[in-house]
Amino acid sequence: MTVYFIGAGPGAADLITVRGARTLAACGVCLYAGSLVPRELLAECPPGARLVDTAQLDLDEITAELLRAHREGQDVARLHSGDPSVFSAVAEQMRRLDAAGVPYEVVPGVPAFAAAAASLKRELTVPTVGQTVILTRVAHRATAMPEGEDLATLGRSGALIVLHLAARYADRVVEELLPHYGADCPAAVVAYASRPEELIIRGTLDDIAGKIKDAGVLRTAVIMVGRTLGAEQFRDSHLYSPDRERHTC
Repeated sequence: MTVYFIGAGPGAADLITVRGARTLAACGVCLYAGSLVPRELLAECPPGARLVDTAQLDLDEITAELLRAHREGQDVARLHSGDPSVFSAVAEQMRRLDAAGVPYEVVPGVPAFAAAAASLKRELTVPTVGQTVILTRVAHRATAMPEGEDLATLGRSGALIVLHLAARYADRVVEELLPHYGADCPAAVVAYASRPEELIIRGTLDDIAGKIKDAGVLRTAVIMVGRTLGAEQFRDSHLYSPDRERHTC
């Protein structure tokens, strides 16, 4: 058997990849985070599949379910919201499977920041304005941030910063980024990106924290801060420039 870590996408059921949907349809066991993964996706599971909501399970209990499926010879679809490569807690599950000798594969998905950018109708990398995107979070009761990855340090780059799991700490985000980006720097929040209840908040570092509080946004949101969010006057990309040398095969 094989465990497939599948990126379920940011929320909309039709944003799972074709490969992800096909893999899901072929697995006799599906473990999913019920608080984040759209239940409509479970309709893709084959009839009679064992469905396990992991929202209330700890790592040991999740691992036990994966090993049980392995003993029974069942392929497992392990559905994670967004893309497994970012803030998915997949690494420790793969480490457990490595120790147990259980094979696994990873099927990428649409990450939340990509869905948020689509909702904002923005390219996050704009010529001459910004070519770097930093994906990060803030330290709170969860895992501490490694040394040198605090917002005050990352903010020195001036790059567009995308913050996951940070909506309830908006005041802190603003405080640490303000010295580097300035009060007029564009900022945006997308909550429940791609879902029917999606909420978009636009502003600047000067007012975004207040707008987040007024809207009552606490979770399932992405905060973006950077000049590319408001860029209008910028040079066209060299990619399609008539001055770019092109060779035909």
